[in-house]
Amino acid sequence: MVLLASVLKPVDDTRMHGKFARTLSSRLGTRVHVAGRAAGPAGAVGSATGVQQHPIFSGSRLSLTRLAAQWRYWRLLQRLRPALVIVHAPELLPLTMLWQIVGRQRQFLYDIRENYALNVSTQQVYRGRTRRWLAAGLRWVETLAARRAGGLLLAEASYASELPFLHEQPANRVLVLENKYQPAEGEALRSQPQPLPPPAEPLRLLYSGTISELNGVWEAIDLARGLHAAWPGGAHLTIIGFCQQPALLAQLEAVVARHPVWLTLIGGGQAVSHRHIVAEISRSHVGLLPYRPHPSTERCRPTKLFEYLAHGLPVVASPNALWQELLSRHGAGLSLDFTRPEAGAMLAARLRGTVFYPQGVPGDVLWEPEGKKLWLLLDSLFKTATFAPHFAPIAHR
Repeated sequence: MVLLASVLKPVDDTRMHGKFARTLSSRLGTRVHVAGRAAGPAGAVGSATGVQQHPIFSGSRLSLTRLAAQWRYWRLLQRLRPALVIVHAPELLPLTMLWQIVGRQRQFLYDIRENYALNVSTQQVYRGRTRRWLAAGLRWVETLAARRAGGLLLAEASYASELPFLHEQPANRVLVLENKYQPAEGEALRSQPQPLPPPAEPLRLLYSGTISELNGVWEAIDLARGLHAAWPGGAHLTIIGFCQQPALLAQLEAVVARHPVWLTLIGGGQAVSHRHIVAEISRSHVGLLPYRPHPSTERCRPTKLFEYLAHGLPVVASPNALWQELLSRHGAGLSLDFTRPEAGAMLAARLRGTVFYPQGVPGDVLWEPEGKKLWLLLDSLFKTATFAPHFAPIAHR
């Protein structure tokens, strides 16, 4: 049995459900349980064979219902009695370690999706002493968990040098599993890139994923405004994703209401299914990564970058050496300073003069090799223990 559990991520989260659960359930006889935030109608997905979903949380990030989620998670551990738990959320680590200590032959892996202490320290979500204490507490819990975990999974290679508690771990206990793209069941990926429209037709731009100022939503809107004037057929920006900040969402909705001709918002106050996001990627001409410079993102490759590349979508990204290396390798996109007033006119000219994906859509941005690495780790972890494929639990953020 495999338990994938999270408090803040929906049960159909692409890393937890679409990648880990599908990979683990692919082995005959493996049963996978996914616990997380209730996805709701907008995020609902069908379960893969051998995958059962358990909503343990609903509400806002700062809601007291997160305490109740801890209790539901503990009861789920007692009922399912997994042999292995994969934890994707640091706040689930204390109960997971307790579960391991009070039982026998119990193991867990910790999937590190973010540099959580750095994010808390730098992203201004929390203030003053609360921010310092929370960052210190996160790092302390992660350090304890790293010593007890059977393995540590990294969503970004840069975490190996950023996170001090990893420095004392043997190399064979740390595995990088990047957030590469996992096609949906039955999805046929294109072999040729998405062509740009003729100048006389509208240029469709896309901003997908978490909606925030740090992720550059205002920069995306400013660029769309400039491109709408500079591209002969006009331009249209679709913003699709979830916004966790009510004040920002209200401002954004007001701007969208004033400019419906070239601006659309999908989701905003509620989660959007990954299937819906992929559909928008397929309909778009250019994917935007207008991130503002920040320590929490400068050494990470966003999931949406792999999604855009897997669908042959030309990418326009803020200057970042890590992203540019991947874009240059495949001829997949351009680097742009979104803050320049003339960015729209500059981009219109560059798009018309660029051939994207000259070698076709790349295959090295897909999840399948990462999934094989995950199974190799599990096989090595249990090679000396009594272990069958139907024993393998997981927990997530």
